[in-house]
Amino acid sequence: MKYKFKSPFRWLRKPNVHAPMADTEGGTNVSERFHHYICRSIAGFYRRRMVSPSIYLLLLLALFVFSPARSMLFPEQVTGQFKIADLYQNRSRYVHLSLSNLHFTGYTRQMLGLTTGYYYYTVIDQKSYIVLLRPDTASQGLPQIEQIQVFAKIIKNPASLDRIKLHLTEDLGEHANPAGALSPYMISEADARGILHRFLVIFIWATGIYAGVSLLLNLLYIFFPKLSAPVRRLGAYGDPWKLLAQAEEELATMPQLATEDMFITEHFFIETSVYGVAVVPISEIKWIYKYSTLHRILWHHFSISYTLYIMTTHRQAIHCPKNAKSDIDGVIDYLSEANHDILVGFTERNRLRMQWYLRKLPLSDLIPFMRGRPGHRQKIERIKKEEGISRESDQG
Repeated sequence: MKYKFKSPFRWLRKPNVHAPMADTEGGTNVSERFHHYICRSIAGFYRRRMVSPSIYLLLLLALFVFSPARSMLFPEQVTGQFKIADLYQNRSRYVHLSLSNLHFTGYTRQMLGLTTGYYYYTVIDQKSYIVLLRPDTASQGLPQIEQIQVFAKIIKNPASLDRIKLHLTEDLGEHANPAGALSPYMISEADARGILHRFLVIFIWATGIYAGVSLLLNLLYIFFPKLSAPVRRLGAYGDPWKLLAQAEEELATMPQLATEDMFITEHFFIETSVYGVAVVPISEIKWIYKYSTLHRILWHHFSISYTLYIMTTHRQAIHCPKNAKSDIDGVIDYLSEANHDILVGFTERNRLRMQWYLRKLPLSDLIPFMRGRPGHRQKIERIKKEEGISRESDQG
């Protein structure tokens, strides 16, 4: 006898919208297309969301491998004997190093009337180097510094180096100073700790961490869709996992209404588009309407699409963009018949009634984990009854 073992993550397979209908042993008409359809749609949605952070992390990796940006985030600690030229050629542009016997040249760097650096010179490996120190490091221009630890950037052939060499030559003569033996490399502490450098470091770290966390969360939601945001939002209406299982079962046993990415079962409205996945009980839908969007390139109008907008009793807004007008009209008609308390259409009266309802909601409704508490649900039911009485009085 052969046994067929089912994969524990069989819902990870992409939904097959063209799968034929099949009958189960119990005789219930079930479509293989809708088997774990919501979970598979959630997994597909987060698979698509993995593309952007993955590409960005690959670009950061390539940037670290093929450019000196790695030393910006992880500067090298230089000890013992070293050569500035070798550090520069090895892409170690940002370094921690120890300098000794620094002599003030008498020149400073000015920016917007403020002194941003003091030019010193020192001798390393029988070559003279210009060192640009920050004002606080140089103590506003000490004539000589015996020993100092600095975090600096190695710059090759900066424009300021030629000007310093020219000024030193004019002041002391060609052979009376180290200007003739100056290295083409300059050691700049002021550039290493500038505003641009700090901004780039913060930007790279922040975006890299955000992309990494997004990638990990997307992977988590792919393998465990019950932890994803579309399922967590169901917590406002009850046990999210039980509601998800009920929605999956109703969808699998044949939806009442089905379009390309919108489905209506006995108790749920389900959206599974490329823009997101949403599951909401029909009894919790408060306002529903459609609006059109004109798509054009320059002055050429080439299409009109329609978006279905749904507002629930817990401030949750659902958008179903780029649908056919006939599909949206069918969904609106069915939902309005299934729940007579739904406000249908974008009218001033419906807008004011929805505004009144939202103002009546307690502030605890803004906190997700507070929505599932029994006391909070009792407040929502009381507000819904008040709104229904108010509507009946207006109609009367």
